[in-house]
Amino acid sequence: MPAHPSVWLWRGLSLRHRRRQSQTRARDYYRGTKTPDEITEYYLRGGEQTRFHNAQGQLEALRTQELLARFLPPPPADILDVGGGPGYYARWLAARGYRVTLIDPIPLHVEQAHEVAGREGPEIIARLGDARRLEFPDRSMDAVLEFGPLYHLPAQEDRVRALSEAGRVTKPGGLIMVALISRFASLLDGLRLGFIDRPGALEAIKADVRTGEHRNPDRHPALFTTAYFHHPDEIANDFESAHITLDQLIAIEGPAWLFPDLQERLDDPDRRNRVLQAIRIVEVEPRMVGVSAHLMAIGRSAASTVAA
Repeated sequence: MPAHPSVWLWRGLSLRHRRRQSQTRARDYYRGTKTPDEITEYYLRGGEQTRFHNAQGQLEALRTQELLARFLPPPPADILDVGGGPGYYARWLAARGYRVTLIDPIPLHVEQAHEVAGREGPEIIARLGDARRLEFPDRSMDAVLEFGPLYHLPAQEDRVRALSEAGRVTKPGGLIMVALISRFASLLDGLRLGFIDRPGALEAIKADVRTGEHRNPDRHPALFTTAYFHHPDEIANDFESAHITLDQLIAIEGPAWLFPDLQERLDDPDRRNRVLQAIRIVEVEPRMVGVSAHLMAIGRSAASTVAA
């Protein structure tokens, strides 16, 4: 597809020039939408670039790559990575022959995606953008990935809007893969790490489980920012409201992220393979899906255009 005027290509742009563009476009690209300040502040700390370095992140990445390889059409294909952060999956896909366009609302992430792609070789297109208002033509992408936007949109109307936009830009019957945080993630993480012993922790966890709306009003740097945690039973409703067919709901990490010795298991190839095999056994079991920290919703865009 032709390049949009605001597309940033790594080649030919100096770091200082990209940073100036980043600051300018951070002010004017929203076109009526805006990322809340606390979410922007959280990601400007730069932690997203190292999120896959610990054991839980490594497991999430391994399983997500497995699902991408399983469901995506073969390369070359046009993939839109919405909320792609610093480009971890975009680079992985580009190295395998896909034509990848990444958008993200955080200027730092777009800059990091360019820097790493420039060092490692695969060319990707990266630009600022918002999942709720995609500046791409109808039916222009073979597949759309949303590995983050829906868990930073507490309002259902915003989640449906983001999904509807994904459906609009995807070719008829095209793949839409959406990552979600489980409603029970903070409860299980609190048990795993012992956070439930801290004052106020159980009250906060109870609110997460009851409403799905996770808040960090004091912006504590050790805690996650504003987010929405999906109950497995409500995901189909969001997809139906956006006129997208939900084919499967898959546990990404399954219960394995709770292992206290997960790093040791992942470091050993045989043990890592057994962990992955065990997750696959229950990856679509409805009674087990919610135990996973992250869920992957696999959908398809409508075969014909649906009037708004």
